[in-house]
Amino acid sequence: MGSPTVIGTTGPLEEVDVRVAGSAALTAPALAHLRALGARVAEAPGGRTGPAHVAASGPGPGEITAHTAWADVLPDADASDEATVQAATGMMHVHGRRDAAPRGLAVDYAATCAAVLTVQGLLAGLLGRARGGGGTGEVATGADRAALLTLSQYAAAANAPEAEAVPPAPGGPPFTASCGTRFELEALDPGPWARFWRELGAPEEAIRTGWPAFQFRYATACAPLPEALHRAAGAVSWARIRQAAAASGAEVCALHALSGRVTEAAAAPWTLTPYAGAGAPPAPDPLPAGALPLQGLTVLEAGRRIQAPLAAHLLGLLGADVVRIEPPGGDPLRGMPPCASGVSARWLALNRGKRSVEIDIKSPTGQGELRELAAGADVFLHNWAPGKAEQFGLGADALGAVNPRLVYAYTSGWAGRLPDAPMGTDFMVQARTGVGEAARPADEPPAPSLMTLIDVLGGLIGAEAVLAGLLLRERTGRGVQVESSLLGAAETLTAPALRRAAAGRDPRRPAGFRRPLRTADGWLAPADGSADAARALSARLRELTSDRAVAALRARGLAATVVTTDLGALPADPRLAGVFTRDAHASLVVPSPWRFA
Repeated sequence: MGSPTVIGTTGPLEEVDVRVAGSAALTAPALAHLRALGARVAEAPGGRTGPAHVAASGPGPGEITAHTAWADVLPDADASDEATVQAATGMMHVHGRRDAAPRGLAVDYAATCAAVLTVQGLLAGLLGRARGGGGTGEVATGADRAALLTLSQYAAAANAPEAEAVPPAPGGPPFTASCGTRFELEALDPGPWARFWRELGAPEEAIRTGWPAFQFRYATACAPLPEALHRAAGAVSWARIRQAAAASGAEVCALHALSGRVTEAAAAPWTLTPYAGAGAPPAPDPLPAGALPLQGLTVLEAGRRIQAPLAAHLLGLLGADVVRIEPPGGDPLRGMPPCASGVSARWLALNRGKRSVEIDIKSPTGQGELRELAAGADVFLHNWAPGKAEQFGLGADALGAVNPRLVYAYTSGWAGRLPDAPMGTDFMVQARTGVGEAARPADEPPAPSLMTLIDVLGGLIGAEAVLAGLLLRERTGRGVQVESSLLGAAETLTAPALRRAAAGRDPRRPAGFRRPLRTADGWLAPADGSADAARALSARLRELTSDRAVAALRARGLAATVVTTDLGALPADPRLAGVFTRDAHASLVVPSPWRFA
């Protein structure tokens, strides 16, 4: 990797050669990220099909190879492409909760997440070698592993002994104004929510009963709102809705078209900025044989909701000691139902294995305590509101002064790139960036998915950025300021659609794309390449059980799998036998996204 005192290094993968082969769906996002990190990337001639193989070699670490398949825990026949992975893991079920039937995401979400995990595996392997470990030369992941990771909160909740606080049922945003403008609404507290709907003249009962479903939509992927709220929105103009939002403290965002995003300059999903000054020598402790790449490193995480906690969780899976900074009294989300042994199953999915420290960051004493912890840490990671860290004296400059080797990571909403941007939350980002259009085929009205697509992918990209920052630190000897964003996650996910739009083609997938087919007892999903032929047999398939219908299609040489429609039954699914475990609270644990060898 070169000397840790190399001057002028701006990319952690400069002087690293990467060779890539395999399916475009599995490799394209990885290629873009590897190039942005400074690698010299070469694609194997004619190697654009099959599993992905990404081999990285440099002057110091030797060669590390990442292997990415569609199926790594599922049988090959049940996970042969994006559609079948979404179906077998339950992703179609979660995305379809709003519509009361499974629906395939029209974006390649599982493959995109797997590609980011591939880059993470390479960065982690190179980092382990750079830290003096013998390290692994092989890392493997799969689109199925990526999908299960993205569904971990939903699966944990479905397998908890308690019921949801709000019973899941169909329905949810977006809303439609009288002029036809479809829009998302965001309110993080009941006050702005109630004031917004009162401005529009909605009935008090509908306002009161609608709040819990709206508040929990991040957790349940559905929001059975009273129809009276949709009627209230549909009775007024978009201008009036914006006035109501401004008066109430809520925020609204019209669903933007992908075609409009083509003219907005995209960027790398993260920025890496080394601190100025001479590099400090690296820590002398080499990794012991068989150690995970981040063993011996300490990550301080001051995160909320999903994005930063998931990023830190991934770093913990790679061996880091993660210390979670929580407010006095602890994270209130620890008690969010449903619980397992008194702890929220969803919270455990993102935070198990972390140590916690309660600090009042609003007080000078608490700020001093956090600075002390940062002085001995390797990474500080947060997703506070813009400007909050600086307000408390905990920005990158302040913490970099007490620890010049600190990787300071901010997982933001918009990275300051869109001056007119709304609140940086998952569904608002989906609305503003065209994800609501890209996620649905042409015969469905645009609507952001109520599955937290961007928070989760944002967490993955946040972990990728931290790993890149740690590797860059090894090369420069200096700490690094890192920023990733939900905007970067959305741009990574919609890149193929934006390329189609830029070429003058329809950015959306065709009518009926990835729509499961009915069977006598459920649903099946054909692979994308088999969909037309399977749809022609739909009348016959309705007469067969799902297992028999899949067998009938496979007998004709077509690829298909049964659609999972009950996450609570996943542990007993023979396709996933032995994949899941339970933690000390008896909460469900999905498999690690990587295998090192």
